[in-house]
Amino acid sequence: MKERLQKIISEHGLSSRREAERLIADGRVCVNGIPAVPGTRADDETDRITIDGIPLVKKSKRVYIMLNKPRGYICTLRDELGRKTVTELVRDCGERVYPVGRLDGNSEGLLLLTNDGRLTNALTHPSRGVQKVYSVRVEGEDIAGALEMLRGSVQLEDGPAKAVSVKLIRDDGARAVIEITVTEGRKHLVRNMCAAVGLEVKRLIRISEGGLALDGLRTGKWRFLRDDELEKLRRFM
Repeated sequence: MKERLQKIISEHGLSSRREAERLIADGRVCVNGIPAVPGTRADDETDRITIDGIPLVKKSKRVYIMLNKPRGYICTLRDELGRKTVTELVRDCGERVYPVGRLDGNSEGLLLLTNDGRLTNALTHPSRGVQKVYSVRVEGEDIAGALEMLRGSVQLEDGPAKAVSVKLIRDDGARAVIEITVTEGRKHLVRNMCAAVGLEVKRLIRISEGGLALDGLRTGKWRFLRDDELEKLRRFM
């Protein structure tokens, strides 16, 4: 039965549907040797589907990974500019995995990777309300006033944004460490929220997602999720 190509790619665990749409739009997906276009439908049982020339093969083993992402790595499978990607750090995990959501190149911390498309879709869908917690080192002239604004609705260029919670962890006058919890996955969300209230982000680390925490995992290292951690994530499916 023919289905939308982005759905097939997602269910094979290679990306979210949104990222699959980008792969198709960039001309990196072919069906029977013909470059696919948005809206292409296919049957993964009878059609030959390739991504960057690599055939799409059904995976029987699902892999779930937590990585402590270092600064300077980007969350993509391949980068045309030659920048380092997070998949290079987990290449010895035994399977091809894909980042769950975004964590920009200058940000650090907890990043989940998997080849389970259904779980990826659940964790990145806005309706699921998956909480992500960030430790943010900031500078600004009025830290207290900025935090008060952050605790309300902040107007950004792409619409209003509101944190679930904002906590002051350390106050050093014009510098501070704050903890921000959000459920949205908009690009550069936390950085943009801080900028909108007059705070300059000096360091941003994701310390928790979906109830999971780094728990001492060193920067640049990864591990497979424990069964209890996986159960916490599956409640969002």
